[in-house]
Amino acid sequence: MMKLIDVYRMIIERGIEADPRGREEIDEGLEKQRSAFDKIDDDKKEFFDQERLWNPYADSRLSFGDPDLEVKKVIWGIDIGTGEAVLTDRLNQKGHAIDAIIGHHPIGKGRTIFPEVMNMQEGMYHELGIPINIAEGMMSKRIDEVSRAVMASNYNQVVDACRLLEIPLMNAHTPTDNLAQQFMEIHLEERAPRRLKDVVDVIFEIPEYRLAASGNSPPNIVFGKNDASVGNVAVKMTGGTSGPVEIYEKLADAGVGTVVGMHFPDKHIDECKKYHINVVVAGHMSSDSLGMNLAADLVEAGGVEVIPFSGFLRVSRNKDV
Repeated sequence: MMKLIDVYRMIIERGIEADPRGREEIDEGLEKQRSAFDKIDDDKKEFFDQERLWNPYADSRLSFGDPDLEVKKVIWGIDIGTGEAVLTDRLNQKGHAIDAIIGHHPIGKGRTIFPEVMNMQEGMYHELGIPINIAEGMMSKRIDEVSRAVMASNYNQVVDACRLLEIPLMNAHTPTDNLAQQFMEIHLEERAPRRLKDVVDVIFEIPEYRLAASGNSPPNIVFGKNDASVGNVAVKMTGGTSGPVEIYEKLADAGVGTVVGMHFPDKHIDECKKYHINVVVAGHMSSDSLGMNLAADLVEAGGVEVIPFSGFLRVSRNKDV
């Protein structure tokens, strides 16, 4: 059993530990938020999202529920909508005693501001060899584009449903994507595939991708020949959403030979073809599940039962639980 707030904070902290930017840069960003809060007029402080003072991920929030609620069982999924809220309520009517819903993709007050987390891609591209000024310039335009796109979203729809049903609701997006990114980078580095087909084989070693393959959603080469040399690999599984399409020319210039990601828009694949960058799609639900599983293991080890639903492929790495 754990308090809901402790579940939330544990996932955020683990996401920070896996963040490709490093803790120093994250702490610097949190300090800027604290400074901004201190400068706000007292009569406007109530409108400041005070989770920004300790949580560096704008797309992950405890949207509804008593933070001090003791939870024994949570239901955990990728996309949470009103249907998932009603399903949880129905399961409770049948005696399942679910204390809270945990989702992945941004909802509630974490939905309209989620493009803020895309700034982390600047550092990721810089680590791959792109000058930071170029990465920042390209990302600025893309972040503005995504910010405009989410302005029209009905961001509180599922939160309202959970409030009426009295079911606590939270989500963890970038923190768990960080875990997937870290896991995949380490796995590929350790296995060191030389040919493109070897990349797919190596990804198939991870249980989440085997489960997805059994549901007709395996990892795939979407551009490149089986026997093509892999070269330097760029893993892209965190940072909010897709970056700018123009980034691939710069990645090619930096020596990247293969990109591995959850999914890629067609225009990104076309750009990779132009610059002869191999593209491997690992899978969206499988990759999201990988990161969510690594977080769920922590919660499970804390004495909380985890029920998977809504596309979440549960694989527990807790051998003693």
